[in-house]
Amino acid sequence: MAVDEWLAENATLPVLRSYRWAAGWGSYGYFVKNADLPPLPVRWVRRWTGGGIVDHRADWTYTLFIPRGHDLAEARGAESYRAVHSALAAALLAAGQEARLACISAPAAGGEGFFPPVEHDVLDPSGRKIAGAGQRRTARGLLHQGSVAISRPCPRELAALLASRVEEREFLPDLACLAAKIAARYANSAWTDRR
Repeated sequence: MAVDEWLAENATLPVLRSYRWAAGWGSYGYFVKNADLPPLPVRWVRRWTGGGIVDHRADWTYTLFIPRGHDLAEARGAESYRAVHSALAAALLAAGQEARLACISAPAAGGEGFFPPVEHDVLDPSGRKIAGAGQRRTARGLLHQGSVAISRPCPRELAALLASRVEEREFLPDLACLAAKIAARYANSAWTDRR
């Protein structure tokens, strides 16, 4: 979470970050109440973005940061969510996983991240939610944190559908900066337990 916050503060180009969680972690959106967390054997961290409750023990996670001035960063929330998830559904199809967008319009508050789907979440052929996300807009751009309940990640396919040109780069945020963010927010019970 601290790396994603760092990206939102420092990236000058659109970035797609793909990662998996260490064993035994789950995350929950900024507006979720702690009392709503299910009794799972995981350690929880509050995300800086919205969205629901996600058990990360068997998912693929990605983050997009799109600086202001790019179409996705300027689009309204529902439109940017739809655009990213349309690309994700197409990337999953290209990787051999059937997927489609949810067409329902349901409330997006709280609840476990893969139930129930909200409009523009990604579903498998049976209608089960397999991907959702939380977003946060800052003065610098759009932060989109997504989780996909599949075993095979497809970041290259997703990147190719979202950008006209894709470059792979390694980036190493300053570890002292990340440690400060973790201490101030993600490991700070005053912040994580505030709701």
